[in-house]
Order: sequence, then structure tokens, then C-alpha cells
Amino acid sequence: MQSNKNFLGTEPVGKLLLKLSVPTVIAQLINMLYNIVDRIYIGHIPGEGSLALTGVGVCMPVIVIVSAFAALIGSGGAPRASISMGKQDNESAERILGNCFVLQIVVSVILTAVLLIWSEGLLLAFGASENTIGYATDYMHIYAFGTLFVQLTLGMNAFITAQGFTKTSMVSVVIGALCNIILDPFFIFALDMGVKGAALATIISQAISVVWVMRFLCGKKTLLHLRKAYMRLQPRVIIPCVTLGFATFIMQASESVVAVCFNSSLLRYGGDIAVGAMTILTSVMQFALLPLQGIGQGAQPITSYNYGAKNADRVKKTFRILLITCLIYSVSLWIAVELLPGVFAGIFTADEKLIEFTAPVLRIYLGGLFLFGIQIACQMTFTSLGKAASSIVVAVVRKFVLLLPLIYIMPHIISDPAVGVYTAEPVADVIAVTFTAVLFAVQFRKALVEIKEKK
Repeated sequence: MQSNKNFLGTEPVGKLLLKLSVPTVIAQLINMLYNIVDRIYIGHIPGEGSLALTGVGVCMPVIVIVSAFAALIGSGGAPRASISMGKQDNESAERILGNCFVLQIVVSVILTAVLLIWSEGLLLAFGASENTIGYATDYMHIYAFGTLFVQLTLGMNAFITAQGFTKTSMVSVVIGALCNIILDPFFIFALDMGVKGAALATIISQAISVVWVMRFLCGKKTLLHLRKAYMRLQPRVIIPCVTLGFATFIMQASESVVAVCFNSSLLRYGGDIAVGAMTILTSVMQFALLPLQGIGQGAQPITSYNYGAKNADRVKKTFRILLITCLIYSVSLWIAVELLPGVFAGIFTADEKLIEFTAPVLRIYLGGLFLFGIQIACQMTFTSLGKAASSIVVAVVRKFVLLLPLIYIMPHIISDPAVGVYTAEPVADVIAVTFTAVLFAVQFRKALVEIKEKK
């Protein structure tokens, strides 16, 4: 436990950001293993690995939606709690924590019912073919029973991070990921359960993570305690949290809508191999997005706390360091992908034909990655400052205004329609980053002036 309860407002920003970001980045990288390890093992199932990988890839949009609902509550409630802590109002912060906990349980029950009843229809709509629907439904029917564990692990862990206990939040992810890595080969190969085994390993691992998270939030080391007295849902508490989290929800849930559009278009222009390549492309994209989000999560408690404490200099300095760090990472990964696309593709499949198809389109799909550090730094800071409207706008513009139309426009512009579909991503990224940077420059300046006026 931190000896100084106000350390978010007193320790040097650079040192503090490093201390908080390293565990959150590690946590995001390890969290990435949940899905990626599944795909690596599934892709190497003898005789049926490629089709099984494509089938599980079709499940990813549904899984992303489940995670997005956790973000809707957790990523909106956690910054609100940090801002309240900056105002020295821990009672309001704990009320936010209790309300978010109850809402996550309610949402989990609804999502579980939806997935069990309508999973096959959803998977077919998301791009499953007659060759892959069997693998997709096998995975999803088991995964559905772990929805509650996913919601509570992701959502409640955000409140641990928001207090500055990033090492603790990292451990909760490490525990689950290690269990998943150990259980995957046992269920998939030793028990010959295939994709069902991968799903079972995932939900058992998430359940173990939940135990760790809840034990901490109900224990002595936490600054914010999960109290029964604050578990009655109150609109005045929960609505601002959900409103703020809506931008992250759109950013994550829209990945599913985008995946449907990508998969349906690719199935039309390139067949199952093009959809299988898309599974690999989105997996590599996670190498970019999740660590960047981890850096942003490390900065969130510092930004939110100091915004609540009306310390403009620390807010400004936190963003500057965050932006530089995110850009260094996104540019470095972009260079690696452009130089070694075949190596990245080979991580997820042993099928030479699939690797040969994926390598060149991977370069195209991630062509705008070098700018993505700007997008994430600005969008995460919007959320940290409680600027719900601006955060929602940049999320909507990138996905719905730009990317979705381009998926259908680019195949008519590029000579190879399948390549045209993949090209939609970098074109949308370049335009979106430009828009986000301009909007952020205006809104961030206003936020700093607002802090100084209030102080």
C-alpha cells in the first residue's frame, strides 16, 4: 500500500507515470494472451487448425462486445472515482464503486442470456460460413457461461488501477493469463476438446482472477472499499459514469460492427482465407492497441486526480509525457510490422498458404499505425478529464463516419477488391488522427483554463 495517500498529486510526474504505466502495460500484454494464446494453440490443431482458427476468429466480435460492456461501466466509473479522490471525497468515490459493481452484475446476466439464446445467429451475421460455424458455436456456447467473470474482472480491476495500485491490478491479470496458458494445452490437446477446451480454459482463468480482484477491494490495503451500503443503484451516480464510459464502449463495441463488415466483405471478395487473414490482422493490431491503452491507463489516475485537485501543471505534464511515450511505441511497432510481416503472421498459424496471403496485406492494414499513439493519448486523456462528449465524438468519427463507409468504398477504387477492403483501415486512421489532434488541442486548452479559473 502507498504510504502517502496523496501520492498521485505529489510525486514527480515522469517517475510516477513510469511506475504506474509499466504494470498496466504488462497487464495489457498479458491480457492479450487470453485470446492470442487460444488462437495460437487452435491454429496448430492437426488437420483442422486453419478452419478452427477462422471459426474462433468469428467469435472475437462477440467477445469484444462483452468486454466493451465492462469498459462502459469500469472505464467510466474509475476516472470519476479518481476525480472524487482528488477532491478528497472518498465517500462519493466508494458510492461510484458500489453502483458500478451492481450494474455489472445486472448487465452480465442479460448478456449471458443473449449469448446462449442467439449465439448462432450472431455468429452467422458476423461472418461465419458453413465450414466454420460449428467451431464458432462450440467456442461461444461455453464462453457465454463466463460472462460474469469477464465483466467483474475487467470492470472492477479498473477501480484498482484508478487508485494507483497498478501492480495489484497487473497481478489480477497475470494470475488469469498464467492459468489460461497452462490450461489451454491440457483441455485442447490432452483432453482432445479442441475449441471447446480453449473456451473452458478461458472462463476458468477469468473466474480465478475475479476472486483476486474482489478479495483486494474488500480487504485492508485498498483506499476505496466495496461496501454493501453503496450497492443500491442511484441514477445520479451511475448515469455520469456510463456517459463517460460510452466513448470507450463505442471504441470497443464498434470493433464488432467493423468486424462484421470486414468479414462479410472479405468473404465475398476473398473467401475463407481472407477472413482467416483478418483474424491474424486483428490479433497483430492488439499488439498495438493494448499496450497503448495500458500506458493510457497508467496516466489516467494521475490526470484524473490532479484535474480534481485543480493542478493544471501536472495535468499538462502528464499528457506531454503520455503522448511522447505512445508515439515512440506506435512508430516502433509500425517499423517492425513493415519489415517483418511474415514473422508476425507466422505466430498465429503454421499454414504456409495463409502466411503467404496475410504478410502483404498486414503491411497495408497497419499502414497508419505510426500515428496511432496520438489517437490513443488524446482519447484516453479526454476520458481521464471526464470530457464525455469529446471522447464520444472522436470514437464515433473514426469508426462510424470514416471506417465503415470506407470498407465498402475502397474495393471499388483498388484493382484488387480484397486488398481494397484492407486499405480502408489505414485511410481511416490517418484522417481520424488529424481530426482528433485538432479537437484535442482546442478542448485541452479549455480544460486547463477551466482548472485555473476554478482554482
